[in-house]
Amino acid sequence: MSRYESKYPMKMKKGATLGVAAPSSPFDQDLFSKGISILENMGFRVAVPDEIYNKDGFLAGDDEGRVAVLHRLFRDPGIHGIVCARGGYGSMRILDLLHGDLIRANSKPFMGFSDVTALLSAFHSRFGLVCHHGPVVTSLSSLDAPSLAAMEHLLVTGRPKPMESPDGTVIVPGRADGVVNGGNLATLCHLTGTAHAPDFTDSILMLEDVGEAPYKIDRMLVQMDMAGLFKGIRAVVCGTFERCGERTDIERVFSRMFGHRGIPVVFGFPFGHGSSNLAFPVGFRAVLSTDSMTVVFDES
Repeated sequence: MSRYESKYPMKMKKGATLGVAAPSSPFDQDLFSKGISILENMGFRVAVPDEIYNKDGFLAGDDEGRVAVLHRLFRDPGIHGIVCARGGYGSMRILDLLHGDLIRANSKPFMGFSDVTALLSAFHSRFGLVCHHGPVVTSLSSLDAPSLAAMEHLLVTGRPKPMESPDGTVIVPGRADGVVNGGNLATLCHLTGTAHAPDFTDSILMLEDVGEAPYKIDRMLVQMDMAGLFKGIRAVVCGTFERCGERTDIERVFSRMFGHRGIPVVFGFPFGHGSSNLAFPVGFRAVLSTDSMTVVFDES
């Protein structure tokens, strides 16, 4: 648990500046350019540090350089929010290098998903910051209109719209309230057993992934369960599991892991690696209802 009280990011006005970080892998230049144009069309200015174009094998520059850019974007008063260029791999490599007091003292909206889950988890669990699970720059051109609207709305208002899944599957019915947590399953699993392992106590756990076979999803969940990470969770909300096999097979995996715990479990909410990736805040309180198939975010 963080030793800090929760700290919420400021709202972003139109015309405010989004800084771009690349804490993970190198990115496709064409997709990046299209994403920058979309952010500008939303009404934001975009600042792109030269260093994010660096490459070090499968990383967007060395660890020290990637974390230095991140720290600079947080420190700079002219940067009003931060969005990541891409996921891939590499965020967990810089967790030990993060300057928590600097980041907390200069808190601002921070958004990403996939591999960036490692940073979202650290910012929330260690520094008490509410941050945003949502699109990265290179994913913007492939997203549907509701996903782009949800991203813009969350950045501008600081409050997410309710998330609905009329075509979702109820694995275990019920209603639960808790603190929103989670993100990419594989990334969270890789934090298990480290000093950066997440704390899911009293959480509505939201999970998604891409390119993982059902048996691999099961193996990750079993490892996390054996490590005690699921003790005290209040609900499980599954997003999209793109290219992970048959949906019914994945639903069966989650039913086997969570079906006996007396908590609601749902599958098929519109976040993750698909064309729908609705942004939501990690660290915000929310209520899940399987009757309406909604997650309503509410922080008084």
